[in-house]
Amino acid sequence: MFCFQCEQTAKGEGCTKIGVCGKQPDVADLQDLLIYAVKGLSQVALAARKAGIKDSRTDRFTCEAIFSTLTNVDFDPDRFEGMIRECTRLRDDLKAKAQAAGAQVPLEGAAAYVPAASRQELLAQGEKVGVPSAADMDADIRSLRELLVYGLKGVAAYTDHAAILGQEDDAVYQFIYEGMAATLNDSLSVNDLVGLALKCGGTNLRAMELLDAGNTGTYGHPVPTVVPLGRKKGKALLVSGHDLKDLEEILKQTEGKGIYIYTHGEMLPTHGYPELKKYSHFYGHYGTAWQNQAKEFAQFPGAIVMTTNCIQKPQESYQDNLFTTGLVGWPGRQHIVDKNFAPAIEKALALPGFAEDEEGKTVMVGFGRNAVLGVAGQVIEAVKNKSIRHFFLVGGCDGAKPGRNYYTQLVEQIPSDCVVMTLACGKFRFFDKQLGDIGGIPRLLDIGQCNDSYSAVKIAVALADAFNCGVNDLPLSMILSWYEQKAVAILLTLLSLGIKDIRLGPSLPAFISPNVLDVLVKNFNIMPITTPEQDLKAILG
Repeated sequence: MFCFQCEQTAKGEGCTKIGVCGKQPDVADLQDLLIYAVKGLSQVALAARKAGIKDSRTDRFTCEAIFSTLTNVDFDPDRFEGMIRECTRLRDDLKAKAQAAGAQVPLEGAAAYVPAASRQELLAQGEKVGVPSAADMDADIRSLRELLVYGLKGVAAYTDHAAILGQEDDAVYQFIYEGMAATLNDSLSVNDLVGLALKCGGTNLRAMELLDAGNTGTYGHPVPTVVPLGRKKGKALLVSGHDLKDLEEILKQTEGKGIYIYTHGEMLPTHGYPELKKYSHFYGHYGTAWQNQAKEFAQFPGAIVMTTNCIQKPQESYQDNLFTTGLVGWPGRQHIVDKNFAPAIEKALALPGFAEDEEGKTVMVGFGRNAVLGVAGQVIEAVKNKSIRHFFLVGGCDGAKPGRNYYTQLVEQIPSDCVVMTLACGKFRFFDKQLGDIGGIPRLLDIGQCNDSYSAVKIAVALADAFNCGVNDLPLSMILSWYEQKAVAILLTLLSLGIKDIRLGPSLPAFISPNVLDVLVKNFNIMPITTPEQDLKAILG
């Protein structure tokens, strides 16, 4: 195997024996093969679309298949084999329709790939189409192709989240096909691929806008909300991941059953949504970020449901209490289908739950774009009268690799006349810090999940408009941590908007070649984090 799509990849170069995430070599090969098959499907879909033929099932499947290969989503080889065969079936059906309509359809390479009959033969096919198969390719071309694929994995994830809530835009599907097919096009230059990477960022902005519309249109705009970190005596069910629809279904199906619902990881911001917080048994938050789940889940006395990404290998102590749903998968774990969470609910009722109430800290969530822009006048006045000197956006993905304590130390050292905005699971490095307020404006503003990055963009653009300047001219610094491919897509979005001077850590992507990195540095002044002291001195003087 060879995989270097995430930040924690072995030695900062690539995982070659087993993934640091827990990915086995057979799953890595099947994921590579599925991506190759999707590229072929994309070639055919583009030809069919030129003939006016579109297929909504193919659109949705494409996003689901790509999303399934994102880090820490699905580790089940059986499901990947099924997706590979479904991909080629959909491709061949679409090919037949396109040919009947007179379209010129690609008939070789990925567009003509035939899955082998056995698992072992499929693995051999996967070995021939992974990253090492491009070892003789120009390093910069290979780097940009991988950057585009990983960006598209993030786009596919956000598009899938949005579609679940009924929000779709055909232009997004169109670009996903264009981008995937482009990685097979040997005529494209470095400049062509750089342009496609930036277009991927622009498309991701649209995907996040759709997701924002789905979330806020269904559950209301988040409002500032105090979330307890303690425990409530009684039966317990923990929901991790990102999916609001799954959480809503769990809340509905557990109502009146004497079960308290807790969130974990990126589900923390869901406490701010009016249509979710109305459930009286939606109690509080348990634990921190995804990489701590083995320890935290082992101590949780109830059922656990993993939605979307961020699953790790379940430990023996809690594996029978853990359920997956949606695109999440782990071999041998119980998988919830059709939003029927009865098995997880029954398990929660059978387990002891918490024996006593336990008071704990509280944190504030719910500072999405609607809440922040609702007090924009107050914020602008505070900047003008020097009460607020600077804004810091400190967020992104958390992870287990050393060096992430930088973000804790940074926030602790940010001066008291500065505001810290945060989103995604990177917040768990400092989410329970008591930073106080500036004239009634909290110094720590939790904007939401990584899925809520659109809110951060809208806040920055609105502030720039209010001050009649560009985003790059604001007293705003972005200091981001990355881990997986949603973060890659978000970074491309920021670059597509022309945002510069982003500090990125804890390490730079292994798939970025030196020349491509040089282009990003020269055009956008992307820089690695150094130390909190050095970076604060550079930013604030």
